[in-house]
Amino acid sequence: MNTVDRARLVELAGRLGVADSYVGWDKLDHEVATDTLIKVLAALGVDTECPDWVDAALDDADADGWRAFLPAVTVAIEGSGHWFYVHVPHGDPVSVWITTEDGESVPAAQAEHWVDPREVDGVLTGRATFIVPAGLGVGYHTLHAQNPARDETVEAPLIVTPARLTTADALGDRQRWGLAIQLYSTRSEQSWGVGDLGDLARICEIAGTGYGADFVQINPLHAAEPAPPVEDSPYLPTTRRFVNPLYIRVADIAEADRLPKKARKKLSKVAAEFAPINTSPRKLKRNKSFRCKLLWLNKIYDAGRSAEREADFTAFREREGEGLIRFATWCALAEHYGPRTDDWPDRLGKPKKLARAIAKRADRIDFHCWLQWICDQQLAAAGTAATDSGMAIGVIADLAVGVNRTGADAWVLKDALAQGVSVGAPPDGFNQQGQDWSQPPWHPQRLAEAGYTPYRDMLRTILRHAGGVRVDHILGLFRLWWIPDGNPPSGGAYVRYDHNALIGILALEAQRAGAVVIGEDLGVFEPIVQDTLRDRGILGTSILWFEHGPYAPIAPEDYRRLCLTAVTTHDLPPTLGYLAGDHIALRSALGLLETGKEAERARDARDRDAVLKLAVDRGLLLDDAELVDRTTVEALYRLIARSPSILLSVALVDAVGERRIQNQPGTTGDQYPNWRIPLADDTGDVVLVEDLVGHPRFTSLIEALTARPSS
Repeated sequence: MNTVDRARLVELAGRLGVADSYVGWDKLDHEVATDTLIKVLAALGVDTECPDWVDAALDDADADGWRAFLPAVTVAIEGSGHWFYVHVPHGDPVSVWITTEDGESVPAAQAEHWVDPREVDGVLTGRATFIVPAGLGVGYHTLHAQNPARDETVEAPLIVTPARLTTADALGDRQRWGLAIQLYSTRSEQSWGVGDLGDLARICEIAGTGYGADFVQINPLHAAEPAPPVEDSPYLPTTRRFVNPLYIRVADIAEADRLPKKARKKLSKVAAEFAPINTSPRKLKRNKSFRCKLLWLNKIYDAGRSAEREADFTAFREREGEGLIRFATWCALAEHYGPRTDDWPDRLGKPKKLARAIAKRADRIDFHCWLQWICDQQLAAAGTAATDSGMAIGVIADLAVGVNRTGADAWVLKDALAQGVSVGAPPDGFNQQGQDWSQPPWHPQRLAEAGYTPYRDMLRTILRHAGGVRVDHILGLFRLWWIPDGNPPSGGAYVRYDHNALIGILALEAQRAGAVVIGEDLGVFEPIVQDTLRDRGILGTSILWFEHGPYAPIAPEDYRRLCLTAVTTHDLPPTLGYLAGDHIALRSALGLLETGKEAERARDARDRDAVLKLAVDRGLLLDDAELVDRTTVEALYRLIARSPSILLSVALVDAVGERRIQNQPGTTGDQYPNWRIPLADDTGDVVLVEDLVGHPRFTSLIEALTARPSS
């Protein structure tokens, strides 16, 4: 077999948005292996294992942009005078117009921009350039092109996005703060073993009314498997569009009143039965909680609904459309065949057999639609509780990077997802072996060919009852680290996306929802990322421990203004644990360090002490202060308050004194109990939602954060 010419392969990869090298966290250039490039290109649908195939793919890439009458989708920035191309046989006339989402017809002007015709698939093809009208408003419009010589008319989506998301601008009158919580870990006396949406509403009331918070930032609430056992990680969901019914507060469902008297009495006692679990600092038991909830959710569903409630449910189903039905269908099938679609019987790949299996489960499909309706109502109630408590923003939702590769989205949206690869991250200082998140990435071309509809629908659902959204690893809207199946996390390559389209649609949906957007822009990234986020009105993220210049930590006064700044994050220990070096000890014990434990501890102590010196220099911390102490934690929060960042995030774990890390990246559940740590204080005692009212440590931390600096 002939060896592929790497230079030609690299040329093709560049045409298709695949990088042949990258700059790592060590600031050095790293070359992507030839075999990795071949595998990544294969995931994009381009076979390049033979030299002739590479040449053919290059020729095809040259011609591909000329084959479409209209682009599959056009995404423009409002007022930018965006150009797009129309292709017809050379010499044929063409007319182009736009139907706005309001139904108005608007002509598109042709630009004086001559492009020589070229032969494509044996036809001499001309290219005409048209301009999106500068006055066309933001929204989802339709492009039309007509070739009267051949009686041919086509249409395609035209999405006009805001030049800048303005929702954060209204917050600029003063610095605002809010809580960052892991909802599942934050339980109350009414919880059934895990924190729920009723708890979220109460936390919003306490934080807003009692402490003056302007937001509560939560972990992703994306749906997991429809029945136990369920995935612990909120960042490895089965879908990103719909909600995990585990978070339902069962007793708050209106139809619970329709249960027989004996059942209602039994239901009222369930929370008390979970009291020993709620007050235990040991690992959370999601499966036990979910089994109990599903038992009662099925009973309440079977109890029926009033005519008014039935009408509301019907309206919800109509609003969510086919996406809801397809997700609920997957849930019903997964209940029977298991949640891993690659384990489903081959016969389900045949349309008639699949239709028969679906028809048998109509009631279960309706049940799973109903669960989403209940989730939607309880999310709305939490959002209302937030705004009623005086919060300027309210609940900030979290959007995970991707989904489980054998779950609902992988089945429903498989045409828009790449196969044979997973998403992750190259090695960095905290994860020196790299990370593989076991999630299929969007296929850039196929997502565009779908008019970005799956992406838009996902955003729309997440933002419906939220005042903001944090986009985990927002760098992925620019480029993603694709790891071919069988390769280690370090053996990947970056694949580029149309970030103007993805950022633009995100801004459009957020603008319409009145929500702020926070991009988690940590890690290795290009300068264009933070510049683009700033220009488009999207907040970045600063974590105190990560804000380092070439030789020293960045002074908080030099942080970005359009930013959410925090001391810690869920992938690090709470601040007490970080100060103690718990993360070094844990990573060493798990074999995650490429360097020796003592060398790593020395480097970490040097960086930590440099940050602490910033607090000492500003008179926020005594030079001889005890290291692992509440006063040191408060000094660090005073330090981030010196930044110009418009949002400050207070980790609830810091507010109560917790030390245990929620998630250790690069590990599995049998190595560390990721996402199963209940909220507790520095003595190991569980902290319930009710305990937050007037909590001394919480109160002291907020007073430290919000106190005006003395100098």
